[in-house]
Formats: sequence, structure tokens, C-alpha cells
Amino acid sequence: MKKITLIALLLTLGVTAAFAQSFNLGIKGGLNLAKLQSNLTSEENRLGFQVGAWARIGAVGFYVQPELYLGSKGSNFTSIVQQNGTEVSQEEKVSFTTLDLPVLVGTKIGVSNLNVRFMGGPVVSFILDKENPTSGAYQSITDFHNYKNNALGLQAGAGIDISKLSIDLRYEAGLTNVSKSDKYEQKSNLWHLSLGYKIL
Repeated sequence: MKKITLIALLLTLGVTAAFAQSFNLGIKGGLNLAKLQSNLTSEENRLGFQVGAWARIGAVGFYVQPELYLGSKGSNFTSIVQQNGTEVSQEEKVSFTTLDLPVLVGTKIGVSNLNVRFMGGPVVSFILDKENPTSGAYQSITDFHNYKNNALGLQAGAGIDISKLSIDLRYEAGLTNVSKSDKYEQKSNLWHLSLGYKIL
């Protein structure tokens, strides 16, 4: 899947570059507010990070923006466990470190040094590291925290460019179940807030 994704990205960049009127390259960093929605438990948002780079290739009022960044996602789960004959609420956390590759298509309104952008497109997340629940009720549910190595999502949002700075707010909806189990469906949904700096 990694090879197919990279080939698709290179083809997209090649075709777009052939018709490009402008090209920008930048770096970015920001925060993720993520939730791993499940059909088994109640979940809470978990704060994470993102840091990486982006390119923007524009033509005829539209642009393609591929990105590559490291991010952290996950969720906080609430479980009920038995302690000395009484039920006790216990919080568990699941955390992923991912390498994310979105390819966004968008349009912008304004002038070169001040404009508003709207964008959307698919994102592939490669899971590099996993931190699973280590205590409580989830220890006995082995399938619940048996995760895949990649996931597919869809991002949509808006941004603003002020000279060399870019501020983006996006929502990412998980399209695929990150759990290997057919019994437990878990999809990663999150908000991105990022600050970018245009190098070129």
C-alpha cells in the first residue's frame, strides 16, 4: 500500500506541475484533538501534535497541496473495573504516532499576500508506534487493541495566508477501521489546527 500511495502522489505531482502557474514549499506544526470512536466504549478527546512539510502547486485559481508530517492521535477510554467488590471507573489511553500523507485539492480567494483557502482530500496514515491500554478492563479484550499498520481518512477545512504564514483548521474523518478485529470498529476522527511557514 505504501508503494501504491507514493506512486499515486508522484503522478499527481507530475501532472499538476506540468500545468502549474505557482509553486510553494513550507513547513508546519500544530495540534490535533483526536478521538478514536468505538462501538464498544465511551471515548474522550486526546490532545496530540503534528509537525512536517507541505507543497502547494497552483493553476487557474485552484491548487494541489500534498503534505507529509508526523502526528500523534488516539483517545481516552473510560472502563468500569471491579475493585474489592465495587465498580470503579478507570481511564485508559490509546496513542498512535503516525506518518500522515494527505493530498488536498483547494481554491483560494484574495491577493497573493492575504487570502482565504478552502481544501479537502484523502489522507493515508501509516502507524509507526502504538501505546495500548496496560491495565483495567481492556487487558482481557485482546482484539480491542490489535491495530492495523495504516488507515485511510478524509480531510476538509479552511485556511488563511498572511504573507509567508499559513493558518489551517481541518477536520479529519476516519474511513477505515484501524482495528484488525471485525468485532470492534474503531475509526480515528480529529481536528487539526496548524501554523505553516512558506519557505519558497
